[in-house]
Amino acid sequence: MAGNRAMTRESRTDKPPRAWQRMLSGRRLDLLNPSPLDIEIMDIAHGLARVARWNGQTVGPHIFSVAQHSLLVEKIAATLDPAIDRPARLFMLLHDAPEYVIGDMISPFKATIGEAYKAVENRILAAILLRYALPSTPQPSIARLAKRADRMAAFFEAVALAGFTRTEAERIFGRPSIPAHLFDRELAPSSIEASQARFLQRFQIIDQGVCQDPTGQEEA
Repeated sequence: MAGNRAMTRESRTDKPPRAWQRMLSGRRLDLLNPSPLDIEIMDIAHGLARVARWNGQTVGPHIFSVAQHSLLVEKIAATLDPAIDRPARLFMLLHDAPEYVIGDMISPFKATIGEAYKAVENRILAAILLRYALPSTPQPSIARLAKRADRMAAFFEAVALAGFTRTEAERIFGRPSIPAHLFDRELAPSSIEASQARFLQRFQIIDQGVCQDPTGQEEA
């Protein structure tokens, strides 16, 4: 009997840890080998609206969610380059989409963890992009625009919401080339329900080929 119990304990120890998460849609996403078939935009919108930027260290009665950050980045990118097409806009909106399942980590902690987090994040992002008919790796020009827009978004968020001085934010994120007042709506923390609805609506507008110019007017 003792031998059987030892074998049972050993077999449990040898069993690989669970590497998937069940979504509210019923999908089961494998974090180590994600399939585009297990990606649903409703799950992404639901998750991103509940993940706080800046570890929740922002002003106001609501968190500033990754869903709102994604909307901000897409609008900044379109302001910097109004000619960007549907795939580029969709990439901007989805650039942080893996965080719907792995969460958002502040940059200093990501640097501490090293490449393991980044590898998982990149695999999930590639599956998401393939799910929505985008290249698994963006073109260099699109990647550069996304990074530029992301850093500007971080600057605006840091100063408006996270308690940074402008001087401190400029030192960390660089000085933005466009004014913050263009993004007042995107920088106002909103309820989880509102953030989720706005993210999902924006995804559907872009995915259906209807874009929005920087003044807020929809265009075919």
